[in-house]
Amino acid sequence: MTAHDATQVDASQPASQPASQAAPQTTPAVPRLTSLSHGGGCGCKIAPGVLSELLARNESPMPMPAALLVGTETSDDAAVYQLNDEQAIIATTDFFMPIVDDPFDFGRIAATNALSDIYAMGGKPIFALAIVGMPINVLPRETIRDILRGGESVCAEAGIPIAGGHSIDSVEPIYGLAAMGVVHPKRIKRNADAQAGDVLVLGKPLGVGVMSAALKKGLLDADGYRSMIDATTRLNRVGPALAALPGVHALTDVTGFGLLGHTLEMCRGANLAAYLRMSDVPLFDGVRELADKGCITGASGRNWASYGSAVELGERLTDRDRDLLCDPQTAGGLLVSCAPGAVDDVLAVFRADGFAEAGIVGAMRPGKPSVRVI
Repeated sequence: MTAHDATQVDASQPASQPASQAAPQTTPAVPRLTSLSHGGGCGCKIAPGVLSELLARNESPMPMPAALLVGTETSDDAAVYQLNDEQAIIATTDFFMPIVDDPFDFGRIAATNALSDIYAMGGKPIFALAIVGMPINVLPRETIRDILRGGESVCAEAGIPIAGGHSIDSVEPIYGLAAMGVVHPKRIKRNADAQAGDVLVLGKPLGVGVMSAALKKGLLDADGYRSMIDATTRLNRVGPALAALPGVHALTDVTGFGLLGHTLEMCRGANLAAYLRMSDVPLFDGVRELADKGCITGASGRNWASYGSAVELGERLTDRDRDLLCDPQTAGGLLVSCAPGAVDDVLAVFRADGFAEAGIVGAMRPGKPSVRVI
């Protein structure tokens, strides 16, 4: 169409309706990412009690090969398969629905969370595959590209490529990674190898689930959002350095089951009890106030329903303390079980890589697998 043609079309408007009053051409509003999902981040995880029921077997499973050094037996962070005397390969997958509305940030958070499982085993990632499910007719192509770019940026920071993947057209947006890593067989850090007398050190503060709920309700301010993004996109790449310390016995990362749930997994794997001191547990600034305003995820309650029978809360602790201890973390911190003499070295490794909030939160003790919070 020429400029003259366009003028003729405009001039054809009825005299009673000037061209300036013609109905505007509108573009459909792009929906908020979080409005398209029923849950976000690791808060989407199936509750631990339900998961145990789903994974229960009525028949004897296939015998596991001796080279499979870590499987499903202790609910560890990843599978580990020994290749030779010097190398074992780590395999894991993690994906979820949006925890934030910014597509680039969503991709970064999901990739950081997936790679954390490699670091939690004491290994280094080597490559990843993308897992992509998107409502193709709902989200603009540019939004989806931004999610993928976010994941690629984190993998680039980790020094690995995204070497492929799989995609589907789904009702809710889903993004994550299948990640592969390597570790020396003698450097593997399971979640089940804690020892009585060990000190527990946590690398990141709690409260991601609370902040994500506040974001959905429009109650999270700019400072809170920046704090959440900084934490959930900070790679737990200190894992290999921690694994190299002689006094470090066990590692895991705190994600969807909350600090209580992942500590309890440590206890069950090692057949030990643990205690946590609530006053020592690091929290994001303002999280308790947001929780008081009702910014609690449904996953927090499901977590407590699943494992609360194995937890003893001190008489001074409140329901709010319980909610925070059960709060589902996305790309949460590493939880380290180490000998008392190794604590200073563990904290030095964390702080050298920018984990200023890392601190002692409790200890492992002889006893029936359980957690006592004081």
